[in-house]
This record gives sequence, structure tokens and C-alpha cells, in this order.
Amino acid sequence: MTDAPRRRGRPGHDQNAVLAAAVRLFNQHGYEATSMGDLAEALNITKSSIYHHVTSKQDLLKMAVDHALDGLREAADEVTTLEAPAIERLERLIRRSVLVLADRLEFVTLLLRVRGNNGVERDALNRRRVLDAQVTELVKQAQADGDLRADVDPATAARLLFGMVNSLTEWYRPRRGGATTMADAVVAMAFEGLRTRQE
Repeated sequence: MTDAPRRRGRPGHDQNAVLAAAVRLFNQHGYEATSMGDLAEALNITKSSIYHHVTSKQDLLKMAVDHALDGLREAADEVTTLEAPAIERLERLIRRSVLVLADRLEFVTLLLRVRGNNGVERDALNRRRVLDAQVTELVKQAQADGDLRADVDPATAARLLFGMVNSLTEWYRPRRGGATTMADAVVAMAFEGLRTRQE
């Protein structure tokens, strides 16, 4: 996990609190529909006070999506350095991605809603494509090793795997110990399926 987003500004006005409030509002009302005035009202501070912490609304969006993407990138980087079969690295990546999502739920939720409407969103989408390519390559390697069925397109398999992970943003609510259990369940479903094994 990366450190929390950077802090700066006046004592008593924490940048992380400003960012967290902004992410909540962006998720509730949409980025475009949320104004800095809305954010100031939610925090019960003046608009000018916000600018002691950030330069713009787009700055808040960048900090938010970067926080989500940095966690996912770290998970991907971690598995690429492992000396293990591709299938084990892929399973580990899916598990770690669930844990990142649970830890940064509102940030990942916002990331999944960006559509490329501005430069920050386009950069975020490009970073997601790089991650998709890494997962696709792991699927290809696992297929070549004979550990995954070869009749499924690797890019499609990668999208389906992360579609399962990303769907958690719609209904998962963090609770003590729940993230690890959820990660185990997602990996079991993805790689073992729902059918009971026949002896």
C-alpha cells in the first residue's frame, strides 16, 4: 500500500479530510456536478480555505484516482517480481486487488466511473490499460503453462477477472476481517468455480 495522499496547508485543515469529502461528493453527485462551493459547504469551511490545500477541483480528482491506481499498480508490480508460476502470480494479483479495493473503496469506485472527459481522466484510463495488459500477459503465460484453459481469449479472461473484482464497488461494505475473506472467495470463484469437485 502507498502512503496516504500528501498533506499540506494550514494546521487544523487536513488535506486528507478535504480529499475524502471531495471523493464522497464526486461519487454521490458526479465530478462535473460537484462544485468547490459544495465541497466547502460539506466541510463547513470557506471556499478560499480549500485552496490552501489544493489548487483546483481537477487536482482533487487527480489525487483521488492516483491513490486508487497507485495501490493497484503496486499489487501488479509485486507479482511481477515473484519467482512463481504465472497462475500463482495471477491468483495473488486478484487477491491483492480485492484488498486494495476494500482499503480504498471510495477511491476505486471513483476511478471506475471516469470516462475520459478531461486530461486527468484520460491519463487514468491509460494507466488502467497498462494494468489490463499486465494481467492479460499473466493469463497468456498461465495458458502456455497449461494451468488455464487455452480456449478463452486472454484479454477477455483478464477483463472478466477484473470485472468480478470491480463489481465489489457496487455492494461490498468493509467490515473487520471481511476483506481477506472476500479476497479468498473471489479467487476461489475465479479459479475453481462454483461446481463441487467430483471424487
